Amino acid sequence: MSLKRKLLANGFASFIQKGVTVMDKLFLVPFFIQFWGIEYYGEWLTLTIIPSFLKFSQLGFGNAAANIFVLRYAGGDKQGAANIVKSALVIISIFVVFGMLITLSIIGILNYFEIFNKTVLDPDEAMIALSILMLARLTNFYQQLFEAYFRAARKAAKSINLFTVYAFINVMVGLAVLVSGGGIVQFALANLVVSLIFNFIYALLGLKTLKLGRLKKATISKQDITQAFHKGLGFLASPMWQAIYFQGTTLAVRLTIGAEGVVIFNTVRALTRSVNQIFSIINGSVFPELQFEIGAGNMDKARQLFRVSTMLTLFVAVAGMLFLAIFGLWFYGVWTKNVLNPPAAMWYIFVTSIGFNALWWNSTIVFRATNQPYKMAISGLIAAVLSVTVTYVLSNFWGLTGAAIGVIVLDIILALYILPVSSSLLNQNPIKILFDFLSKDLIIIKNIIIHKFRFKK
Repeated sequence: MSLKRKLLANGFASFIQKGVTVMDKLFLVPFFIQFWGIEYYGEWLTLTIIPSFLKFSQLGFGNAAANIFVLRYAGGDKQGAANIVKSALVIISIFVVFGMLITLSIIGILNYFEIFNKTVLDPDEAMIALSILMLARLTNFYQQLFEAYFRAARKAAKSINLFTVYAFINVMVGLAVLVSGGGIVQFALANLVVSLIFNFIYALLGLKTLKLGRLKKATISKQDITQAFHKGLGFLASPMWQAIYFQGTTLAVRLTIGAEGVVIFNTVRALTRSVNQIFSIINGSVFPELQFEIGAGNMDKARQLFRVSTMLTLFVAVAGMLFLAIFGLWFYGVWTKNVLNPPAAMWYIFVTSIGFNALWWNSTIVFRATNQPYKMAISGLIAAVLSVTVTYVLSNFWGLTGAAIGVIVLDIILALYILPVSSSLLNQNPIKILFDFLSKDLIIIKNIIIHKFRFKK
């Protein structure tokens, strides 16, 4: 399959996955409320906060180990790739066992202080459900490692489609549990069973897709483990600074403007950032192929992928900004039934931030592809703290408009820093991205389109 077909397959798979992800978050909500009631469902959401935190550590070590694997395999070091798999499998298994021991200890402490007795949930059921949920989340730690097999085999779309099926089955099984009158234990158990079956099948398909055949001779390397942990800490910082940014700015608005300000602030941010979902689809399409080309040493192709994806992201951003600038406030009024009235200046600042966001958002794939997370992590933390601080200060003076200025501060800082730094990792002059795109990439794209048109005729 050609690179163009791989990108299209990845893009289509990412688009479908986004749709199922949205369904996963929204579809079951009315059924939860209908069959469990608002209070019972609210307690369940509170209970799931604890296992949700496990995603942080998974994004760290698992991401780093998977990137090391792909880069080594693409670079021809297949034995080195096998070694990191064996080392990672051992560490992940230790994580799972250690995680369950920590889980049982936390549950014991919460039970000792009778925390579970203060909810509408049955205490015994709450403890059992939480234990099952934690085990289900821990078994998912293996997913990222075997996802690397699909990337290395240039079959990223296949992996994305499998995760889409997994998410869809989870929703349908969850719905079946709710309709049949199941409670939190049954719901958690169904989640665990689906996770165990999927992870087993996913691992087998990964091994079958990329027949590495060197695991028997692979060795557990202390150096590999240390490297994965070191890189993993950098990837772990990504959800941290995002939490500081999103939750911190929300808290700043709540403290300075009040509850109604929070509703307006978050709904405006949610609507304007809907354009970012398309950015994520572009990222998901390009990242696997970009990483493989970097690992294989094909830097010209890597730079071309980066330029095209950057310009495509900017094109989507401009189109989204124009649409939201013209029709956005009207649509927002319809969406909120004209109950909320954001200041016009606030709205247009949020719309402008889309363009700055596009400049740095696509560049993050370079840090992931080269397995160098720290520059992104450190700059993200600094920008997030500054953004929250500015949001708090300016909200006191200019209300929601000041809050919007605080939000755009992060996008401006990261646009000025991330794009040049990520470009330098690829030896691409950031100032020449547009020129190189117009003089090189656009001509290639044009010739492909003309060739296809002539062929069809």
